[in-house]
Amino acid sequence: MKLSESAVMARLQQQLADLPQLPGALWLGYSGGADSQYLAYVLGQFAQQYPTWRNRIHLLHIHHGLSAHADSWALHCCESAQTFGLDCRVLRVNLQLASRTSVEAEARRVRYQALARQMNAGDVLLTAHHQDDQLETVLLALKRGQGPKGLAAMGSCQPFAEDCWQLRPLLDVNRAQILARVTALKLHYVHDESNDNVRYDRNFLRRDIIPKLKMRWPELATTVSRSAALCAEQQQLLDEISQEKLQPLLHDCAFSGQPILALAGLKGLPLRWQRQLLRHFIERQSLPLPSRVQLDEALWQLLQSEDDAKVQLQFAGLSLRRAYGHIYAMSSGAFTSLTSAPLASAPLSTEQCLALQQGQLALPLAAPLPALRSVLQQDGPRLALSALQQPLSLCYGLPGSLRCHPHYRNKGRELKKVWQEARVPYWLRPRIPALCTADGQLLAVAGLFIEQHALAAPGQPGVQLLLGECRAIS
Repeated sequence: MKLSESAVMARLQQQLADLPQLPGALWLGYSGGADSQYLAYVLGQFAQQYPTWRNRIHLLHIHHGLSAHADSWALHCCESAQTFGLDCRVLRVNLQLASRTSVEAEARRVRYQALARQMNAGDVLLTAHHQDDQLETVLLALKRGQGPKGLAAMGSCQPFAEDCWQLRPLLDVNRAQILARVTALKLHYVHDESNDNVRYDRNFLRRDIIPKLKMRWPELATTVSRSAALCAEQQQLLDEISQEKLQPLLHDCAFSGQPILALAGLKGLPLRWQRQLLRHFIERQSLPLPSRVQLDEALWQLLQSEDDAKVQLQFAGLSLRRAYGHIYAMSSGAFTSLTSAPLASAPLSTEQCLALQQGQLALPLAAPLPALRSVLQQDGPRLALSALQQPLSLCYGLPGSLRCHPHYRNKGRELKKVWQEARVPYWLRPRIPALCTADGQLLAVAGLFIEQHALAAPGQPGVQLLLGECRAIS
């Protein structure tokens, strides 16, 4: 694309027109560097030409606090935005730097997290990535040994956060073209001194490697961008086929509602498809992927372990678990919270007891469990209303040795055996609420069973205690 402000505006208009719906607002990730300064200038021109957009364009500057010049950069961005006639907001963030944490990666994570928090569903994030950024991204993907998905690098239009989009209207132009326009327009921009530090891989490529490559092959950035686009197309096709293959293996956990992957179907596939479908299953839940070596180790343990083995695999940001013939995936933080301090029993208030009896109770539960609901029923297993005419509590972590008598059994059994019969994952058991009387007598376990002594008589209305929209008690 030949660079001019009118060409960039036309490209942006086309990208916006290609979205499923017109966005409510445009948000520019605005560092104040040459690239984002130019795009901010173009957006100012865009707002002049299309005034209905003016109040829907926002420049967002992330103040990382890493440089002694961070305050002056923020001030520069605000003053520039005022010149362009655009709204500018400065967001301060704090980085959590552990011993082996990459400053680049952590800064990027909190930056995008802060940007996402400002946006509403349907909004668009604009970033000033260009062709040379794409070349750097592909080279870094090669260095990390990534496949087609990594080599696809950055798309000109990609999903972002929840129900938002990210557009890169400068992705087809190179850095030299942008700098030439910035110079011609006499735009002042900030220089981040950390970009000179070749300790960071991207800076090393930018300063020491890519100039030499482009001296030999001047069109390298263009041809690599073409390769990235081809990889993206191939990856899209692979994703479509993977989804078709994955769909029959997907089920919903009867208690949490979260997607789970059937091991039996996975076992019958070649290793290459086992890898692909497990990756796809993880990615569908927006969880971080393990490395190739970690993925193979996970597959071996998940597929080869005994049926009753408690397989627990922990990777950076990802936890994989096996239970009752299925694979469960969740974030490491979510699993840690599930297995941390037990939940305390809590008495139901008078208002909550009344809502329970009327089939209108709705209480949020700790993730990944959905809300607790009561439903008034005329048939099926249900709690007798007379059993609910007393002080009640929600209890957690009942001992496995507790004798109970589920409505569907002829005889009583230990609770731990009932958990096993119902195929309830062991990490969810302490989090599923049980309805008890004030003196500790068990009445029901939500979503699972009702005690025989608390059942409603035939023809009498009663209440079922359910977990969100999950299946009714049968």
